[in-house]
Amino acid sequence: MRINAHPDDDSPAIVVEGLVNRFGDFTVHDGLDLTVRRGEILGVVGGSGSGKSVLMRSIIGLQTPAEGRIGVLGRNLRGEEGDEADRDVRARWGVLFQGGALFSTLSVGENVEVPIKQFYPDLDPAFRAEIARYKVMLTGLPEDAVQKYPAELSGGMKKRAGLARALALDPELLFLDEPTAGLDPIGAAKFDRLTRELQETLGLTVFLITHDLDTLYEICDRVAVIADKRIISVGTIPELIATGHPWIEEYFNGPRGRSAHDAHMQGEA
Repeated sequence: MRINAHPDDDSPAIVVEGLVNRFGDFTVHDGLDLTVRRGEILGVVGGSGSGKSVLMRSIIGLQTPAEGRIGVLGRNLRGEEGDEADRDVRARWGVLFQGGALFSTLSVGENVEVPIKQFYPDLDPAFRAEIARYKVMLTGLPEDAVQKYPAELSGGMKKRAGLARALALDPELLFLDEPTAGLDPIGAAKFDRLTRELQETLGLTVFLITHDLDTLYEICDRVAVIADKRIISVGTIPELIATGHPWIEEYFNGPRGRSAHDAHMQGEA
């Protein structure tokens, strides 16, 4: 962990306790617990169908759990606080969904303005546009990308535009769902570096769902593993491997895991 956005506040950024998610007769999570520390990049991994995205959607309020408690930035989001309090805390996080999830009929700049309009509808339009321009450039896109539409962007540019929108409200907490999926190795490595640079510069806490082993090794402070419908372990990669859990062993010590580890060690040398 490098930078804490709240150096005087050691409370966790996210606390999930006893989470249960069901879809009909199918149980995705059964008593899942997770604590995310302020200022860290936490990677979340698990097999296909293990509920990584469902966990994220539960935390940000897009999925209503059957049971459990979710606290974000010191607030319980399951009804103990009023609607206005929930709105306030939601303005303190940003989300990058898979593929960027941009509105195709809006320019990049207009996409970035969407959350600003939602939370600050009376803000001067010129100032709002200036904020959007700054956020777009913050993610490494050229200034002229502000006027472009999603169809005019490459896959990597769409990811960065989606990230700019996620950063629109100066969040403390950033959710990234498979941010490097579909990118070539060079583009994925650049996005990883951007994520780390933004986390360090802005003091963000990052909740990062990924299957990219290079991302896990290069930028994640800790990794949480979902298996058997719950979090089975959280820690650094060496700590996870030391647990001896069969899924963790296969994931990190398989051919791709060994390749990512070797590449990381070469980069550290």
